[in-house]
Amino acid sequence: MKSENNLLEEIVSLSKRKGFVFQSSEIYGGLNGFFDYGPLGVELRKNIKDAWWEDMVRRRDDVIGLDSSIIMNPKIWKASGHIDGFTDPMVDCKESKMRYRADQLFAAEVLVDGESLGWVSLLESENMQSVAQEQAENKKRKESKQGELQDLILKPYDELTDNEQLLVPSPATGKVGSLTPPREFNMMFETHVGALRDGSSKCYLRPETAQGIFANFKNIVDTGRVKVPFGIAQIGKAFRNEITPRNFIFRSREFEQMEIEYFIPPGESEWQRHHQEWINVRKSWFSSIGLTKDCLGEEVHPQNKLAHYARACTDITYKFPFGEHELEGIAARGNFDLTQHQEHSGKSLEYFDENLKEKYLPHVIEPSLGVDRTFLAVLCSAFSVDEIDGEKRTVLRFHPRVAPIKAGIFPLVKNKPELVEVAKKLYERLQRKWNVVYDQSGAIGRRYRRIDESGVPFGITVDFESLEGDGSFTVRDRDSTEQVRMSEEELLLHMDERINP
Repeated sequence: MKSENNLLEEIVSLSKRKGFVFQSSEIYGGLNGFFDYGPLGVELRKNIKDAWWEDMVRRRDDVIGLDSSIIMNPKIWKASGHIDGFTDPMVDCKESKMRYRADQLFAAEVLVDGESLGWVSLLESENMQSVAQEQAENKKRKESKQGELQDLILKPYDELTDNEQLLVPSPATGKVGSLTPPREFNMMFETHVGALRDGSSKCYLRPETAQGIFANFKNIVDTGRVKVPFGIAQIGKAFRNEITPRNFIFRSREFEQMEIEYFIPPGESEWQRHHQEWINVRKSWFSSIGLTKDCLGEEVHPQNKLAHYARACTDITYKFPFGEHELEGIAARGNFDLTQHQEHSGKSLEYFDENLKEKYLPHVIEPSLGVDRTFLAVLCSAFSVDEIDGEKRTVLRFHPRVAPIKAGIFPLVKNKPELVEVAKKLYERLQRKWNVVYDQSGAIGRRYRRIDESGVPFGITVDFESLEGDGSFTVRDRDSTEQVRMSEEELLLHMDERINP
């Protein structure tokens, strides 16, 4: 049984080896929190985004699209509260110069029969309780203390008292007293627009895509022929200067979001109904693109953890190799955002409801997820190692809809021009519809292994029966490895049904 860390390491290694994800600026030592997507990675990302857009926008009558700019008037971020409140608590180690998020740094006092042996500290992880227990037992042995080690109560650093914080050792050095008190750190990236570089030219890279939707609400209502309830969808890049980016592409500083702001009438029953509907829709969608159902869960935010303007928030979670974490947040945001932008801009954003014959600021349900987190979840769900004829194979069991390459086309042998000619004609025909590959190098079994590792669902071999028999091809299924004969038209229909459900 692989450990969780080993599994993540294998996925990271495969991602680089097969051209899914590279460390950005790798030849210069990289840049923490930034990644580049290779040939297979860009295809997988595109397919995930296309599936989301198809299902959430084009196949719905109540959602339309928008693409707002990354850099907007900074007054938008003042109105939304990001300039004053988009912060994380930060802690520095004065010795090592390491920097931590205070809410991800945990500590516990080590007590033996009521006597304190000091504190242990560590970064948040799925197994941090057992790691802290091991640290405490080592501390007990080192100090030769007899007696019973009491249960450790791990707390986030920012929830400790000032006196307790002074006793916590740095995770980097183990030295007590080298950690600073928590301080707020604004995560927005600053930039300047125009020739001047002063306060008047300061702008920000957007930390979320939602505000571009709210700022365009009136434009959409005036031009989009929409009626509440309706949604505005957007896919786009966002940037957050994360203190501690980690877990591969799960938390990075440049990422892409797929977001919907779904505008509804005011009323308690309205937001509760729509909120639950979106939870059901989104959870079902994840299963439809191949995420393992057993790995999907829900986490309801307690009232004391909600943003001040939110009525409710439920996360759809996924069991990654490093633990169960948020995949998508579905929040009932009230009408906070439209209220703020109406007040700060001086422009009315009220909506006239023809059915109710009244004006109001609509409330919002916000399903919001990251392309990169979805990418990682799809990769984790697809990754598998099995055995065929006593030989291990690594296979990515992507759903055909999101698979980066849909099919591999192979002439059985490369030294028969008539086989090669038929295979290339088939390749060119399939290429007009999907991303496919042609490969004539090596034994057919080796070619199958290559496409298995890239997650290609269909292997199509042109053999002598294709020339001398009924013109059919051998079509191999990636997951079952079963092979069936199909005519060209049967093959096209079969692939279309699997790729476009």
